[in-house]
Amino acid sequence: MNAILIKATLLTFTLCLSLTAQGQTNAHKIVTGPETGTYIKIGEDLSKYVAQPAGISLLVIPSKGSVENIQRLRHEPRVRLALAQSDVYRAYTNLMVGGNVAAGKLIQPLRVVLPLYNEEIHVVVRADSPLVNLRDIQGKRINIGPLGSGTAMTATTLYQTLFGEEIPENLISTDTNEVALGKLANDNGAEVVFVVSGQPVGLFTNMNPGVEQHFKLLRFDRSHPTEQAAESVYESTLIERQSYPSWLAEDLPSLATKTLLVTYDYINPATRKMLVKFTQNLCSQFQTLQTQGHAKWQQVRIEQPPLGRGWQYYGATKAVLDKCINEGHSSRQLVCSADDAALGLCGPAR
Repeated sequence: MNAILIKATLLTFTLCLSLTAQGQTNAHKIVTGPETGTYIKIGEDLSKYVAQPAGISLLVIPSKGSVENIQRLRHEPRVRLALAQSDVYRAYTNLMVGGNVAAGKLIQPLRVVLPLYNEEIHVVVRADSPLVNLRDIQGKRINIGPLGSGTAMTATTLYQTLFGEEIPENLISTDTNEVALGKLANDNGAEVVFVVSGQPVGLFTNMNPGVEQHFKLLRFDRSHPTEQAAESVYESTLIERQSYPSWLAEDLPSLATKTLLVTYDYINPATRKMLVKFTQNLCSQFQTLQTQGHAKWQQVRIEQPPLGRGWQYYGATKAVLDKCINEGHSSRQLVCSADDAALGLCGPAR
């Protein structure tokens, strides 16, 4: 399924390329996500608060998500940055292991500028479903979300990581989250719906009172051998009760994929110089991002922790951030605590 997902995205990307290549040829570009999602807001913040003050013209480009972003970062002129989920590397690696040489050539030069924030994996079933844990989804009808979306990539990659096989195509549906949950409530669609987004997800918090009682979330059981395999790709986390107080009775063990700000292993001096300048301003303007940007910036830290298997930092920008950290910029961050969030002191998500 990953092969079909990536090929479909490549076709869409080819159609988009002829449109976005016209005009603003002197601007650098960052590819983000859907126009109603968080990724595009993060991109707009980077353009407004980081690039513009540094004299860099950074055009924010919407997309379907991580898979399309990697294609465009590699092939579209002037695309220098992209937002991508950390499991995109495993998705392409799975293709490479299956004999797709092009997938390996595409993914291996990717480099990380900065890890951003977690996106929790919400695996939703009907409230009366006998399914309890992630391992229970094997062989079930699964809605992975639209082809080319980050959710679709995560759903297919997690399934393959857990069970060593792709989701059978006859069990897959690709409805939007809203449509899939409507069908799930009426028991006339998928048995399992994947929703990958940072908590609290507006899709759930904005439901009419009582509607949430039709659904429940599956648990990640790290003590079970089948589910332990997922931690080679994903981070264990909790979906917190305070995120959905009318829905959850307690914190729920789950998994998360990390959102990454990525680039390519550019060697062109002008491109390297631009990315270094951008990263220097990312450091100096970080507090502005946290106070004036999207609420998700309050979950980001100027740090360079160990990355997941296959990922590497971009050398030119790593040196900049090492200096930023050593000079103490990271200690001035406004990280939003759970208490602050509960009191509404973190600013509304926009």
